[in-house]
Amino acid sequence: MTKLIQLEHVFKIYHPGENEVRALDDISLTISQGEFVAIVGSSGSGKSTMMNLLGCLDIPTKGRYLLEGQDVSHMTDRQLSAIRNQTIGFIFQGFNLIPGLTALENVELPLFYRGVPKAERRRLSLLALEQVGLSQRTHHRPAEMSGGQQQRVAIARAIAAEPPILLADEPTGNLDSRSGEGIMAVLSSLHSQGRTVILITHDGGVAARAGRQITVGDGHILSDTEE
Repeated sequence: MTKLIQLEHVFKIYHPGENEVRALDDISLTISQGEFVAIVGSSGSGKSTMMNLLGCLDIPTKGRYLLEGQDVSHMTDRQLSAIRNQTIGFIFQGFNLIPGLTALENVELPLFYRGVPKAERRRLSLLALEQVGLSQRTHHRPAEMSGGQQQRVAIARAIAAEPPILLADEPTGNLDSRSGEGIMAVLSSLHSQGRTVILITHDGGVAARAGRQITVGDGHILSDTEE
């Protein structure tokens, strides 16, 4: 399989010197195209720092991060923003929907800012909502939907531009178990369609739904089920 993500001896160090904190301490990791990977760990383990690096929201203190073969380790904020827009669809624990917009309008908004023509962004948004099972809710506003439905809208917004990577940070964290199961089924379905899904979670049960589980603790990779 094609190597999509490569972390090579990556460190993330805060307050360098006597009181330094190594949030990531010599991490090396490869994720291939089409994998479904869960990065699991408790609070303070380093998983959130790893998510920020993988999502190009931050850069390493030392080491290299190759994304689709391109070294993003020393890019400027503007360059990182461009990479995020082209390559990564984000799904967060908080749905981050705009209350006054319908489901369709929420999904369309990022495409509007990218300059996608109206007819094309409408087509892409309707397709994304269909993929998450919300074709009948396109004109509902967030307050008219359940938490699980709102998270599905957020997933549709993340996949509408067809990015090669989906990065989901605790996507079931604000949901009851039934709604959470529904969200995991959507992510599994998207993976089966060929998308690369990276899931950040503290929940071992959620992580078990992924094909590969990477456990982090104290800034290190403690285990990796990759065969």
